[in-house]
Amino acid sequence: MKTIYMDNNATTRVDPAVFEEMRPYFCDLYGNPSSMHRFGGQVGVRLREARARVAALLRCEPDEIIFTSCGSESDNTAIRSALSAQPDKRHIVTTRVEHPAILSLCKFLEKKEGYDVTYLGTDERGRIDLDEYRDAIRNDTAIVSVMWANNETGNIYPVEKMAVIARERGTVFHTDAVQAVGKIAIDLATTPIDMLSLSGHKLHAPKGVGALFVRKRLPFRPFLIGGHQESSRRAGTENTTGIIALGKACELAMTHMDEENTSVKTLRNRLENGLLERIPDAIVNGDRGNRLPNTTNISFGYVEGEAILLMMDQMGICASSGSACTSGSLEPSHVLRAMGVPFTFAHGSIRFSLSRFNTGAEVDSVLDTLPTIIENLRKLSPFSADKSAPACTKAFSE
Repeated sequence: MKTIYMDNNATTRVDPAVFEEMRPYFCDLYGNPSSMHRFGGQVGVRLREARARVAALLRCEPDEIIFTSCGSESDNTAIRSALSAQPDKRHIVTTRVEHPAILSLCKFLEKKEGYDVTYLGTDERGRIDLDEYRDAIRNDTAIVSVMWANNETGNIYPVEKMAVIARERGTVFHTDAVQAVGKIAIDLATTPIDMLSLSGHKLHAPKGVGALFVRKRLPFRPFLIGGHQESSRRAGTENTTGIIALGKACELAMTHMDEENTSVKTLRNRLENGLLERIPDAIVNGDRGNRLPNTTNISFGYVEGEAILLMMDQMGICASSGSACTSGSLEPSHVLRAMGVPFTFAHGSIRFSLSRFNTGAEVDSVLDTLPTIIENLRKLSPFSADKSAPACTKAFSE
């Protein structure tokens, strides 16, 4: 059975060109880039090249890039650094729809270290109120952390405007751009964003490598302390193969950006519209007019998302009920709860996230398969006789 993979917001396949770029550095060119000899020095040259490639995608300076192990480490480093550099400031602003890498850390800081955290809400489409945001920033706000694009709905947030407001208030602004990098254009040369997190395995590089942009002259405190790697900003022997791969993936992302916003978007729309036409009592979650080109989150009323995923998996179709980091929970998505999605719909939400490796034939296969799955599950659902929720359908679908 051929696998149809539509869970690219969870992780992506490594691009073959990325794999070939990193291959020699496993067994042939395996020197330590910090070594004084030429065998290690040649690897150091490739790390500098990779740093320049990441910087080119983000339109920043190479020395503003710190390589990390993942997006979560980058997020933790950014927030911890801002707090450590400003010990007199004990307030954080974030949103209720952030990735667990941010939310779990903020809850820990509240409970264990006594910080005060403001969690911004959203409207029914997942949009943030900028007036509420302005009012949330205080004189003792150490950092604002708002994701660039939501991993579950694909919503794109006005982080560039929010960064301007934070700068005017003298507050550090960080964005978790893990889902946005490589899918939409980012220009850090024209925005006052102070720190930005990204992860390699979201843009066709391998797992285990990420990066953190830190603007020049921003006070910074390292999260990992030890050796002099990353200009003493992140200790530990460099993941050379991963870093080289990330650099190549960023270079490829620049060449495929138009494809992401045309071909991939067309496939996404074809899948989404086809499912809405064929399956009654289905709603799209999020802001359909302002989201990532590859993502659709659809709730199917009166069925459980886990049951849908299991039956799709039997047909070789891979999707998600939300974030891979929260998939073990039986509770509805915290993102959908924050948006006020009705209970009988929130439990039946499925996220499809496509990439440039998906095809029209795969979309057709899902359109042929999923309506029957939903129909069969609804016959078994105890909620199928209760038709109180569809009154909300129109508001969430517009």
